[in-house]
Amino acid sequence: MDTLRKLKRHLRRGSLYRRSDLERWSNSVDRHLKQLLTDGTLQKMSQGVYYYPKETVFGFAPPDEAALVRSFLKDDEFLITSPNAYNSLEVGTTQLYNKRVVYNHKRHGEFDLGGRKFFFHMKPRFPKNLSTEFLLVDLVNNLDSLAEDKEMVLSMAKEKARKLNPAKLKRAVLAYGGSKAKKVFSSVFEGHHA
Repeated sequence: MDTLRKLKRHLRRGSLYRRSDLERWSNSVDRHLKQLLTDGTLQKMSQGVYYYPKETVFGFAPPDEAALVRSFLKDDEFLITSPNAYNSLEVGTTQLYNKRVVYNHKRHGEFDLGGRKFFFHMKPRFPKNLSTEFLLVDLVNNLDSLAEDKEMVLSMAKEKARKLNPAKLKRAVLAYGGSKAKKVFSSVFEGHHA
């Protein structure tokens, strides 16, 4: 029991741990993991990822989404977004989606992390942070998956594009645009030269 107490001293509330992290402090990590899960010290988030819950006045706080994804992917190369982010563009999208999308280089598919669904999409390139230009390109890339009136949204997206910095938008289209986005925005760029 002494080694379990020593292991617990290394754990920090609000942190995520992989089994390999715990091996540093335990010579029988599987037995200790089982005990820590049984006594409620740790919660299993996904295969091989465990959370030491942080207590708040409202109960236990869920882990930070970015920390969950970072622990799952074992790296920092990802971007978390949602179709809800398109609403900030003011191009006619108003639906609220309960969907988290993770652009990354390693995983593809739907994964449950800590009771929340994440849709992982492998992409060769994506920005570190969301920008208006990236969101507009991403919106056109994903237009067919949205519930809104696609023609109206596309028309408003083109209007929005005309108000943005053309050089920044062109860079975003070249870096992140699919064939549809490249076609849609090429007409906007041609309009700029007129």
